[in-house]
Amino acid sequence: MPYKKYPLLDKKKTKTISIENRKSAVDVNDFAQPYEPGSDFNAFLKSLPHSHAVKDFVEFAHHLKEARKKEKPIILGMGEDIIKSGLNPIVIDLMERGWISAISVNGTFMINDFEIALRGKTVEDSVDTSDKKSFGNTEETGLFLNVALREGYTHNLGAGEAVGHYLISSSFPYNKTSIFYKAYKLNIPVIVHSTIGTDFIHYHPGFDGATLGALAEIDFLLFSSVVSQLGDGGIYINCGSAFTLPEAFLKAVSFCSAQGIGLKNFFTAVFDTAQPGISTEKIISDSLLNGGKGYYFTGHYEIMIPLLAAVLLNL
Repeated sequence: MPYKKYPLLDKKKTKTISIENRKSAVDVNDFAQPYEPGSDFNAFLKSLPHSHAVKDFVEFAHHLKEARKKEKPIILGMGEDIIKSGLNPIVIDLMERGWISAISVNGTFMINDFEIALRGKTVEDSVDTSDKKSFGNTEETGLFLNVALREGYTHNLGAGEAVGHYLISSSFPYNKTSIFYKAYKLNIPVIVHSTIGTDFIHYHPGFDGATLGALAEIDFLLFSSVVSQLGDGGIYINCGSAFTLPEAFLKAVSFCSAQGIGLKNFFTAVFDTAQPGISTEKIISDSLLNGGKGYYFTGHYEIMIPLLAAVLLNL
């Protein structure tokens, strides 16, 4: 029995459009091409599909190239997973080649990088630690880092510069693999966003909260100064930090705004192993609101960061 209220639509009245006149999202000209064995890296790049993440990746690399050409800041924010992924040599090479203007890290990154300089090893194995009562209480790390911070305090330095200066004056065997050491030599600011109570050096007998707080304030003011130059093509990259570094960046942007410094047309990129959280999403959206663009790349750091470095070196 037919429903009088809902008569069936007549297919003959359907309006169609020719595929020749339709705008299509997928084009055979953007398809990937087989990579020829023995070909160079540029051939590999050209073999990739010219769409989606690949298109964004190459586009972002060109923004980096333009920022460097215009001498705009390129800020690299890194969580400790960058060290755990074995990427210090890649970051140091980019620093030496002029691709990084400033570095933003958390307290755990500082500890891991310092231990790399000291012993060439870091990250305590929670499974194999024989004395569970001493887990996280590494004497040399806590002692030397707190000495470095206290010495920096007497010279009115931030934590990043204080640790870099300490490493330069030391003779640790693996200094050349330390990002703090190399940054100090290259006069690249390293800003440490410390949160008291999150790192084991905070309960070492040599720790002083007032000292770290004073250094952290200097670091934030320095970070905000670098951020204030991002307008018209500068770039902030966030790798391996879901909250601390994104929030520090957003607060620095807000601080600049409160100072009457309007930031327009800057670019951001988040490299992460998972989907974005609230803070990282805000980084991207703020870029868009200010006339720039935000990018989000998902993947393993040990693959994505060397790939970005290789792309930059072949632009």
